[in-house]
Amino acid sequence: MLAVAVFVALLGCLRAQELRGHVSIVLLGATGDLAKKYLWQGLFQLYLEEAGKGHNFSFHGTALTATEQGQEIVAKVLESLSCPKDVAPARCAELKDQFQRLSQYRQLKTTEDYAALSKDIEALVQREGLWEAGRIFYFSVPPFAYTDIARSINSSCRPGPGAWLRVVLEKPFGHNHLSAQQLATDLGSFFREEEMYRVDHYLGKQAVAQILPFRDQNRKALDGLWNRHHVERVEIVMKETVDAEGRTSFYEEYGVIRDVLQNHLTEILTLVAMELPPDVGSSEDVLRHKLQVFQALRGLRKGSAVLGQYQAYSEQVRRELDKPAGFLSLTPTFAGILVHLDNLRWEGVPFLLMSGKALDERVGYVRVLFKNRACCILVHLDNLRWEGVPFLLMSGKALDERVGYVRVLFKNRACCAQSEQHWVAEQSACLPRQIIFHIGHGALGSPAVLVSRNLFRPTLPGSWEEVGGPPGLHLFGRPLSDFYAYSPVREQDAYSVLISRIFHGRKDSFITTENLLASWAFWTPLLDSLAREAPRLYPGGTENGHLLDFEFSGGQLSFSVQQPEQLVPGPGSAPSPSDFQVLRSTYRDRPLVTAWPEELIAKLADDVEAAAMKAVRRSGQFHLALSGGSSPVALFQQLAMGHYAFPWAHTHLWLVDERCVPLWDPESNFQGLQTHLLQHVRLPHYHVHPMPVHLRQRLCAEEDQGAQAYAEDISALVANSSFDLVLLGMGADGHTASLFPQSPTGLEGEQLVVLTESPSGPRRRMSLSLPLINRARRVAVLVMGRLKREITLLVSRVGHEPKKWPISGVQPVSGQLVWYMDYEAFLG
Repeated sequence: MLAVAVFVALLGCLRAQELRGHVSIVLLGATGDLAKKYLWQGLFQLYLEEAGKGHNFSFHGTALTATEQGQEIVAKVLESLSCPKDVAPARCAELKDQFQRLSQYRQLKTTEDYAALSKDIEALVQREGLWEAGRIFYFSVPPFAYTDIARSINSSCRPGPGAWLRVVLEKPFGHNHLSAQQLATDLGSFFREEEMYRVDHYLGKQAVAQILPFRDQNRKALDGLWNRHHVERVEIVMKETVDAEGRTSFYEEYGVIRDVLQNHLTEILTLVAMELPPDVGSSEDVLRHKLQVFQALRGLRKGSAVLGQYQAYSEQVRRELDKPAGFLSLTPTFAGILVHLDNLRWEGVPFLLMSGKALDERVGYVRVLFKNRACCILVHLDNLRWEGVPFLLMSGKALDERVGYVRVLFKNRACCAQSEQHWVAEQSACLPRQIIFHIGHGALGSPAVLVSRNLFRPTLPGSWEEVGGPPGLHLFGRPLSDFYAYSPVREQDAYSVLISRIFHGRKDSFITTENLLASWAFWTPLLDSLAREAPRLYPGGTENGHLLDFEFSGGQLSFSVQQPEQLVPGPGSAPSPSDFQVLRSTYRDRPLVTAWPEELIAKLADDVEAAAMKAVRRSGQFHLALSGGSSPVALFQQLAMGHYAFPWAHTHLWLVDERCVPLWDPESNFQGLQTHLLQHVRLPHYHVHPMPVHLRQRLCAEEDQGAQAYAEDISALVANSSFDLVLLGMGADGHTASLFPQSPTGLEGEQLVVLTESPSGPRRRMSLSLPLINRARRVAVLVMGRLKREITLLVSRVGHEPKKWPISGVQPVSGQLVWYMDYEAFLG
């Protein structure tokens, strides 16, 4: 009994000691706009929530501002702090007085200043008879200052052993993948991953923060619905009425995609699309499942986006940044992006992301539209064009109206036997079925979760209540009465929510280094491809009309209405692809097709389909050999999404070359073919012929004779070993396929398939030989990008010198060679 009593007493002491822990919160940039508007109020809210629960606090406002001036600014901010409505005035005044006495301002510039701050914190803890639980440093400063501040904290202001450190970072976290990687490396040299909390304040907005709990609490109802079989599309939208006036220096550097879509809207997308872990309270599980979403995202291309810019923007830039009179900015202030995920749950479901300034309303929402399957007689066609599309046939008597019609419904499966006035929200399967997470503002004016009454009655936590809304309010064309609508009992500012989660160590509400870099890896190629695109001009506000409406088809976005006139033509405006037609000429005495990338890919895809049709008519089969790399990806996507008449059932796919890696490796050419083409078309699996680079658990071992086996397959299946079409690329050193300058094999001789060595990794390769390539009926060489300009110019001047420039050895014996080059490769 004595031992038990001693143990209980010790445990009580330990708990008391834990409850007496001191937390220091250091606000860097305490006199700035963000701090004055949101962060001091958020810190006060944290104190209101935690006061009396065992922790002691001190709040240190710091900046480069001189001490006396900084103290005056902070004093005014502290005086303006407010309590929630449910806190009694006397209690509010008491807590506000306490918070003001616990808060102080000091100038923080040098390493010595950080060391002095650390000593003052240690003295305070010792004087109060406490122990130090941890320190929070909130970086409300520009990112260029991060590294120097991080170095000073790490060297002079870390807490002692046993206390935790949490460093809070505000966006932007880089400008592209490379700069984000550099910033992450710099910060990683001073802080551990678990110490860093990257803030995306949208994750603190109540409707966004409710997405995962909503999905968790309604698992039973959503398990069968939250997938590609039932979801029509997902819209993630943030619209603003204000423009960029006063912020054009920032906007010129970042634009709408970097400012909103790469972070806020992408983070929301991961919450909607991620697999729901068994325990949504586990930060590690949530972050891991979010990362899996990034890994499933299909790469974006230029056709995935539509861009706009409000008319007054360039004038604002000229005025604020002292640009010359003729300057026209290409920075988009509006963007719509079409995103797809390549996984079983979401395959084929479009995620539409949209944001812009100077629009008709201020609103943010996430909208999930479910397919409506109420119908009478349902007919499907099993071909590529109509696979999965329902044809609804209806006729009958004793209905409420006499009517007969044929209706083609695109991705909307409602077939309504009665007229709309007889539809009942809770019962009618004809009404739209949707779930809306309303982030704020707009007609509702507050955060809300709305669920169509013909879906299910949702379960939400007690902090949310069912609301009715003003009479006559309509949302997305339906009266509010069609929805179960819920709003928070008490609205909270996003920063207050996030500061509380930082204090409690909830990492799932923040962006890890791994997720950050995955996001930038997804967005950077699109941003690079759009850098010289001229956005559509729009007047702003309600005058925009339908000018920014867009639609998607075949994996591409386009504006729904034509631009009536170029509103500001002006000198120096960037040409758009439509300003040029596809041009035909010759290159190395062979036909040349040149155009902007999208027109070029469209032309090549048309030519490949024409060759396929011709071959099938001639012999019943089409043998197509494809190269790997990045250039053909857009072609694969075009063939998969826009060529429904392509004779895939009669097509055999071969590889021109392959890296000596397992076929599931991301470096594998076959893996690229699978990701961007094979999984989207109905090609018999026995018509797919990957190169046998991985035999007997070995890669390209000579004794396994993989090259000989592939050559035998070609000889057995391809008449005269003459492919109907071979697609090649051209490397910056003049190589093609995996035939490199001075290659000892493959440039001549009798071998059809050879093993080669690449100057860069993965070094070992398997490749079709030049003699086999030259047997083809048609060879297409695709060359794209400014980096190919120099080799394009060089190869145009050389003769038949395959030892130096293997591409010069591509000369079909009796077939046709056609070059396809974009303007940047051809003209620079």
